[in-house]
Amino acid sequence: MIVAKELTKDYGLKRAIQDVSFQIDRGEVVGFLGPNGAGKTTILRIMTCFMQPTSGSILVDGLNSRTQSIEVRKKIGFLPETVPLYTELSVTSFLAFAGSIKGLGGQHLSKEVDKVTRQCGLREHKGRLIKHLSKGLKQRVGLAQALLNNPPIIILDEPTTGLDPAQIVEVRNLIKELGGERTVLLSTHILPEVSQVCQRVIIVNQGRLIAEDTPRNLTNQLQKGHRTVLTVEGPADEIRRKLESLQGIAAVRTSQQQGEFFVESVPDEKIRPLLAKTIVESGWGLKEMKSLDLSLEEVFVHLVTEEEKEAKS
Repeated sequence: MIVAKELTKDYGLKRAIQDVSFQIDRGEVVGFLGPNGAGKTTILRIMTCFMQPTSGSILVDGLNSRTQSIEVRKKIGFLPETVPLYTELSVTSFLAFAGSIKGLGGQHLSKEVDKVTRQCGLREHKGRLIKHLSKGLKQRVGLAQALLNNPPIIILDEPTTGLDPAQIVEVRNLIKELGGERTVLLSTHILPEVSQVCQRVIIVNQGRLIAEDTPRNLTNQLQKGHRTVLTVEGPADEIRRKLESLQGIAAVRTSQQQGEFFVESVPDEKIRPLLAKTIVESGWGLKEMKSLDLSLEEVFVHLVTEEEKEAKS
C-alpha cells in the first residue's frame, strides 16, 4: 500500500533524512515513532505530497508521489499535529467545505458529513462555531475531515493531543476500527497508545530508520532474559537470599510494595516452575507470579540511545 525506497531529503546543507525505506501493507495500523528532530515530520510531508524528496521515491497504492501527486492525495486522509480549521465556520459548514475540496457534492457530501460527525462524536455539535469548541472537540473536527470521502489511507499526527482520558479511549477505539478497512499510520509521542492500537512500529532517529517490527518482536530481540514479578508472603530478606541462590537467577530486587520481588533470570522456561516450587517447599505463600516484559518505552529508549552512541563513535 505504501512503499518508501531510499528517501533522502536535504534542507540546504542540512540532511533531514537519509536512505529511509519501509513498507506498510493494506489494512495495517502502524506506529511511527522517533524523538523530536528525528525526521518524522519530513517523511509525513513527503508521503502526503506536501514536498518532494531530494532523492528516492514513495509509492502509495502503486502511484508515484512525484508524477501522480494529485491522485496520491486523493488516497490519503491527513490529520496534522496542528489542525488547520476555519474557526468562523460551524462544524457542518467546515466539513462541507473540506468535502467540496475533495470533490464531493450534493447528497453524497451530506451523507459523508453525517457519517464522519457520527464516527467522531460530533453530532451534538454540528451547528456550533468551531471557535467555541474545546481543544478536544476541535481535534475531533480535524479527525472528521481526514475521514471524509473514505480514503484508504489515514495518516494521524498526534491525534489525541488535547483530549481528555475518555476521549482518548474513544479515538483509540476508532483507530482500531479503521484498521483492516484502511491503512493507518499513527505518529505519536504517547508510546502506550502505540502498544494498544498498532500492529507494527517504525522507529526513526537522526534521519535514519533504526527499527521496524512488531512491538512483541522488538521486545524479544532486546530482552536478554526473563523478568518475573512475584508476590510472596514470608520474611523478605530470607526469600530474596533463597531465590538468589537458585541456578539461572541473575538478580532479585525487592519492591516498595510489601512482599513483591522482581526476579531477573536466564531465558529458560524451567526457571518459573523452579521459583514456584522453591517458594512453596519453603513454606511461604505464593500469592502471585507474572511475567514482566520490556515496555515499548524501554525498547524505544534503548534503540535511540544505542543509535546515538554509534553515531558519536
